[in-house]
Amino acid sequence: MRVLVIAAALLALATGAAEAQGRRQPNEGTKQGDNKPKVDEKAYKAALERIPEPKDKYDPWGGARPSEPAKKTK
Repeated sequence: MRVLVIAAALLALATGAAEAQGRRQPNEGTKQGDNKPKVDEKAYKAALERIPEPKDKYDPWGGARPSEPAKKTK
């Protein structure tokens, strides 16, 4: 009997949480897509051109391995 009461309580809590996630706001049906900022392609490309090219290629694992391969000793 005790197990059934605990199971029923857990089921009620889980159902309530799932129901709360599925609810929608009343003004969610209105069109929200118009509020997005417009992207200026010209300015975007100009900003990309201002980024300097790196002189050396970036190596993220450079500190994890030796710069020169290990020499074999006989």
